[in-house]
Parts: sequence; C-alpha cells; structure tokens
Amino acid sequence: MSYPSLAPFVMKRPWLQKIFKPLSNWYANTAGYRQLGLRADDLIIEENEETILALQRLPPQASYDRVYRLRRAIQCSLRHKLLPKEEWTKPEEDVPYLTPLIEKIRAQEKEKADLDAMTIVKNH
Repeated sequence: MSYPSLAPFVMKRPWLQKIFKPLSNWYANTAGYRQLGLRADDLIIEENEETILALQRLPPQASYDRVYRLRRAIQCSLRHKLLPKEEWTKPEEDVPYLTPLIEKIRAQEKEKADLDAMTIVKNH
C-alpha cells in the first residue's frame, strides 16, 4: 500500500528544504532507531509480499549488513542500552536501500497487471 508523500514537492523548493530538513533530522534522531545503529529501511515490515521479494533481491553484502544491524539493535534493546555515540547511524549513512527495490517490484506488478488486462482487437 502506498501513502501520499509531500517529499517531491518539498525537494523542488529550496526554501522549504531549509525549513523541513532540520525538522526531519530532528524527528529521525528522536525516533531512536539511529541510536541503535539502524537505518530507516530496516524498520519496514517484512510480512508483505513486496518486501519479501525485495529482501530476496538484495545483494548478499547488503543482506548481511541488514541482519547484523537488526541483531545488534535487538541486543541493545535486551540490555536496555544504546550504542556508543560513534556507532550511531549518521544521517548521511541513512540512505534507502530497500525502498527502491520495493518500488521497482510494485512497478513490475503494475505492468504485469496492465498487460494481463489488455484486450486485443482484430481489425479485418
């Protein structure tokens, strides 16, 4: 399921970027996932079909890194401690790696549905 986003609108306007960029960084830091060494895409729920397919398409190193980050975050959560500040995920490291694959899978599914719904009309 896709949610509407204002991101493209904001990204096209530099004056809005100046307002929302610090606000978005503050929100991401307040969410707490960066203090556990996670990235935003690590928080995507794995129980839908598109995410499962995207995880299968990840390169081996990216998949290994994801599992490592998740296990380390679970360990921190069980100990009720955060990572040392130097191990926190930095904003420049928090780039989407799973979202592009999910979007590609959605586009492929839409194309397949469009092709399956296509009707061929013969002209005599």
